[in-house]
Amino acid sequence: MSLAALCLAGGVLTGCGDAGATITRLTVGSPGPDPYTLVSNTDQMKVAKPRRTGGTRDGDTPGLYGGTRQAASCDQQKLIAFLQANPAKARAWAGVEGIPVADIPRYVSRLTPVLLREDTLVVNHGWRDGKATSAPSVLQAGMGVLINGYGVPTVKCNCGNPLTQPEKKIRTGNASYRGHSWPGFRKSDVTTVRPRDERKGTIVVFVLVDPGATMGFERPRATAGSVDGPPTAVPPEETAPSESPTPVDSGSSSPGTGVPTDDPSTSPSPSVSVSPTDPGLISESPYPGTSGDPYGTPSTGTGEGTGNGGTGASEPSTGEQPQNTISMAPPETPGGEPSGT
Repeated sequence: MSLAALCLAGGVLTGCGDAGATITRLTVGSPGPDPYTLVSNTDQMKVAKPRRTGGTRDGDTPGLYGGTRQAASCDQQKLIAFLQANPAKARAWAGVEGIPVADIPRYVSRLTPVLLREDTLVVNHGWRDGKATSAPSVLQAGMGVLINGYGVPTVKCNCGNPLTQPEKKIRTGNASYRGHSWPGFRKSDVTTVRPRDERKGTIVVFVLVDPGATMGFERPRATAGSVDGPPTAVPPEETAPSESPTPVDSGSSSPGTGVPTDDPSTSPSPSVSVSPTDPGLISESPYPGTSGDPYGTPSTGTGEGTGNGGTGASEPSTGEQPQNTISMAPPETPGGEPSGT
């Protein structure tokens, strides 16, 4: 009898945990199935991937995430307002994150907007016909997300869907995939983010890399670009493109008409220096949806981590374009500033 048959017959069998797992691919520029809402200009089509991809990466790994210096396109205040205006969705959303509905504003304001630099495995929680849904999904590199204080993707910016950690039994190499593919997609390159070691506390500063991997910069936790650090060299694990070895400061972006951005005038106020004695601020759970206060008090240091390199042939692309494309960021001009819309 085959191993797959044993897994099906036994139901739960050691070593057979991911038998029959199906993972949905979610492309940049598309909200995907079962969106809570629709948000535009949150994703980037061209994001240089790290030299090593795939396997498990720690949430505090320098360069794990990307972004545009002094700009971010995940509008946290708009997400808060939307959930407050839709009580049924707010209850489901808060339930996924493991928080009271009343704490949504405080919780969302403590997250940090970034871009994925690797195709990343998550559980995507949606909303359909008045009910919550969930499915293991791979988010394409270039998608905008909000991450928590342990470096874990927590919200999908182009639709507001809450995200949680995938089940440990899922093995990306053995699973089947559905949904539109993209050039260069490989099962072996799919990355799972592991929360920063809880004993180290929450992250104070994230080390990000710009979309072209020409420079690094620091973004304090719970800020959206207004207090980003100056351009620096990319982290040692990264390799900047040979045609543009000099760091290029892309500066702040100008939002287009009706496009949500994290401009300093609309973003949550920087809140990296939180007193340990502030009411309600105790230890944050590294896993969304689990017990423990979700806000946390920043600790010191950014932490280090390593990833596992992936190998394997590229998956064939379907040749289909992403559907319902609404969330692509405006194109950049040669000078580095996004063009207005």
